[in-house]
Amino acid sequence: MRGGGSQRSGRSRLLRVTGIVLGCALVVSLAGAAWAYWHLNQNIKSVDIDSALGDDRPAKAMSTPSPYGAASPSPLPSGALNILVLGSDSRSGARNQELGGGSSGGGARSDTAMVIHLDEGRTKATVVSIPRDTLVTRPSCPRESGGSTAVAYGAMFNSAYAVGGPVCAVKTVEAMTNVRMDHYIEIDFAGFAGLVDALGGVTVTTEEDISDEDSHLELEAGTHHLDGTQALALARTRHGIGDESDLGRIGLQQQLVKALLDQVAATDLLGSPTRLYKVAEALTDSLTTDTDLDSLPELMSLGQSLKALSSSTTETVMMPVLPAPSDPNRVVANEPEASELWESLR
Repeated sequence: MRGGGSQRSGRSRLLRVTGIVLGCALVVSLAGAAWAYWHLNQNIKSVDIDSALGDDRPAKAMSTPSPYGAASPSPLPSGALNILVLGSDSRSGARNQELGGGSSGGGARSDTAMVIHLDEGRTKATVVSIPRDTLVTRPSCPRESGGSTAVAYGAMFNSAYAVGGPVCAVKTVEAMTNVRMDHYIEIDFAGFAGLVDALGGVTVTTEEDISDEDSHLELEAGTHHLDGTQALALARTRHGIGDESDLGRIGLQQQLVKALLDQVAATDLLGSPTRLYKVAEALTDSLTTDTDLDSLPELMSLGQSLKALSSSTTETVMMPVLPAPSDPNRVVANEPEASELWESLR
């Protein structure tokens, strides 16, 4: 009898200790999750573009409403959307300086600009690259410190970001396309390279040898699995390919966009919390968005609404251009083809 009571008492103590250990583990786990959420949320930088530009903008795209009384199959947003994505060559921070090979001075430029149009339903996308050397009429833009920039005729497209930051970049794109940019996303060197590494690299196929001293990239023609530093070098490469112009570089950047979509599809992020966190940290740490996307829930909602998107349903094109009459090293929009392209995205 005494032996049986002793065993029950021992089991009782063991259960209590196990419960305490599991409770502590749960508290630690929840605390860790809360810290991770706070950390990632704090990473995101934002710009209030809507307030800066006011109502003098193209109209928002109208989405087809659901049939009366029909239940929505998903709470996720599904309307058509236009997003301006800029790649910034900011040298801010040691990692950006290392990847950019430059000093920390001189400000930043938007050397990569893409308008991503998501069709209604968000199962198809069109990615339109805007050459940085395009000569445009840069509108007057509000300055963060007050006042406005002057209208500039025949200015290089990427000068908009240099003189007025994200607000002027958005206003210039809207002025030249008459398409409302619903969102703005900017990522720098370190963010792009970190994202590629967190995803496990990307696989691309090059049709010619690439040797570029400026981007420090050496690749033989063929299929390669690139890490983040190599992928960034490929995105920046223009010397040693084609006519060494920005137009050749755009082709490589569009190839990388599809490679990233394929890599995301092949990576079970939800099945690997560690990798998911690495991807989220790499992305948010170097991300600047408009204020409608500046939180984890908003970014997650956007990402989840694109889960049906794939490289096969994504079309990549470049804004139609031709050599500028005033400078053969610059380009201008080729009309009416350019206007017809933008019209298709409204």
